[in-house]
Amino acid sequence: MKKRLQTVLSHAGVTSRRKAAELIESGKVSVDGSLVTEKGKRVDPERQKVTVDGRPLEEEKKCYFLFNKPRNVISTVTDTHGRKKVVDYFRKIKARLYPVGRLDRDTTGLLVITNDGDLAHRLSHPKFEIEKEYLVTVDGSVRLGDVRKLKKGVELDGKTTAPCEVEHAAKDDGATVMKVVLHEGRKRQLRRMFEVLGYKVTALKRVKYAGLTLGRLKEGEYRELTDSEVARLRRKIRD
Repeated sequence: MKKRLQTVLSHAGVTSRRKAAELIESGKVSVDGSLVTEKGKRVDPERQKVTVDGRPLEEEKKCYFLFNKPRNVISTVTDTHGRKKVVDYFRKIKARLYPVGRLDRDTTGLLVITNDGDLAHRLSHPKFEIEKEYLVTVDGSVRLGDVRKLKKGVELDGKTTAPCEVEHAAKDDGATVMKVVLHEGRKRQLRRMFEVLGYKVTALKRVKYAGLTLGRLKEGEYRELTDSEVARLRRKIRD
């Protein structure tokens, strides 16, 4: 059965659908020996030979991991500046892994790592509104009126953020820790939301994603997701 070429690449564990489209457009993908740069092209992977950088596709066993990302580690597969990447922690795993979504360099906590491009794409898609819970540490105290503003939404780049859940979690030596639950994921969203209201974020940690929690995982550690956890993730992204 014919499928879109970027779907074939993501299902084979090469990368996500978005990155697969970039691979195609950059001229790294061939079908039956002919270079293809049309990302919408439909192919039959059972009858046609698809290669990436000259290497034929091999259907990888799907892998799913939960990773506790340390600070100063970037959520990309490649980096031209020699910085530590999340995939560097998975060198013993013989699969082409990549993170589902991103945490910025200074943010710690929960990331799902997989070679299942279709799952990664759907979990990252805004329409599924995947729940993400964070602990946000800011200098000083957070005013009650600002908590209400955060819950209702603040303006970033001319667009108001979606309503979210916000509550005090702790106070520690002149700092306040807030628990925030988001259902969207703009770039550096939480840091910017607090900065708009005049607060400096000194630490940010994701502690929950799509119902998954870190448990006892230390920073830099990972574990494989159970079959039931993967099934729960799939239920959250059904059309």
